[in-house]
Amino acid sequence: MNPWLEKQRHLIDFTLASLGRRKTKNIGLLLAYTLLVFVLASLTLFTHALRSEASFVLAGSPEVILQRMVAGRHDLIPPNYIEKIGRIRGVQKKEGRLWGYYYDTVLNANYTFMARSADEVADGYIMVGNALARERGLAAHNTISFRSYSGKLFTFEVSAVLSPDSELLSADLVLLSENDFRRFFEYPAGHFTDIALSVANPQEVRNIAAKLSSALPDSRPILREEVLRTYQSVFDWREGIVLTVLAGAILAFAILAWEKASGLSAEEKREIGILKAIGWETGDVIRMKTWEGLLISLSAFLLGFIAAYVHVFHFDAAVFEPVLKGWSVLYPRFTLVPTVDGLQIATLFFFTVFPYTAAVLVPIWRAAITDPDAVMRA
Repeated sequence: MNPWLEKQRHLIDFTLASLGRRKTKNIGLLLAYTLLVFVLASLTLFTHALRSEASFVLAGSPEVILQRMVAGRHDLIPPNYIEKIGRIRGVQKKEGRLWGYYYDTVLNANYTFMARSADEVADGYIMVGNALARERGLAAHNTISFRSYSGKLFTFEVSAVLSPDSELLSADLVLLSENDFRRFFEYPAGHFTDIALSVANPQEVRNIAAKLSSALPDSRPILREEVLRTYQSVFDWREGIVLTVLAGAILAFAILAWEKASGLSAEEKREIGILKAIGWETGDVIRMKTWEGLLISLSAFLLGFIAAYVHVFHFDAAVFEPVLKGWSVLYPRFTLVPTVDGLQIATLFFFTVFPYTAAVLVPIWRAAITDPDAVMRA
């Protein structure tokens, strides 16, 4: 074996034995250290997985959604809007959409009603999201009634319950025919809630949005990238809330770890003095203590990260789920796809492993260059 590697192996063996002689103190430090890494890694993994899920879900959404504004409020799209959009170059496809919110007093929850073509949903029938069906006890061929905002009672038969795989998008969704939608919400013929646009060249999306704003001054184009950026900001904000709440615990551990790393106990000083007296060089003592810091910090990082991975992707991040996922009466059930961002993990590794290891060096160097007799008498 390489002499250098052989020397490092012996230093590690001696370090492990030294740690074992103070196992109660070191185990306590390791548990606190692991808990800190677990919390930070859980937040990192969970928010990154949510961002990835949002990006995946929004990948199929329209490049541009056009809304009409009246007195600063979202209003119905009149029929001539679609004709004007058709004269703007670069617009590949345009579709008027019908959707709205309905408050159900039974669950005290809002549903999202959306119109579909007659080929998908026939008049008198609806398709409902899995969360809604679960909370209302619905299944195919059941009937359900809704009282519209005008006071009329509408009864529909459930033709199908949407797949649980789409629950993230369809938890509170009710799909019905265009005719039923217009009757239920009393929408005038030819009017739409908004218009979904597909752009031939993704690089021209902002130019198309500028053209739409110029041609239709009372419109508001909403870009897909803006929606995604909003979701990212929401997740960042929620992650910041959790970190703020945990700031006291993190600071307390930082003080504990710094005190442990930057100060030597009388027993450790005597150990260093003995090692110097029997012929150890200053560099060997520093390397031995550096290995000690690395072993503790690396063990804590690995244990904390593995525990965080299991917590997030196998137990659905039960500790942080209510804060980071949000809350709702009709809450979707979905499993996050395991995704790990290398840069985030490297950043977490740097800020949890290196500070502790570096804090070990100064007091060890001071003790190692001191006369052995003076160290042992201290």
